[in-house]
Amino acid sequence: MEIAKEFDDYMAYLMQGLGHADRHSGLTGYCTGLMLPLSRKSVEPIAARVDPLHASAKHQSLHHFVAKAQWSDQELLRRVAQWVVPLMDFTAGGWWIIDDTGFPKKAHR
Repeated sequence: MEIAKEFDDYMAYLMQGLGHADRHSGLTGYCTGLMLPLSRKSVEPIAARVDPLHASAKHQSLHHFVAKAQWSDQELLRRVAQWVVPLMDFTAGGWWIIDDTGFPKKAHR
């Protein structure tokens, strides 16, 4: 399957758990940004990359989606698990370990 089609299918599946269609573009923009090769995966650089001609407006909409929009993180995590777990092949044994702690933050104090 083409990767763009697979991503679109995954986004469409996750969107069903957001509760309102106004949140769809926020989810797509944010997830797209997380998949891009950016040195910082925060809202501001994501906005600048996914919509460079409207970076300020995109920043505001992505920030609203992440920080203020009413959607259930539990529902989205449930949908992620429903999508991913059936694709994991444990027939030969073994374990899947998912750990996102290997990349330190780049903030300066």
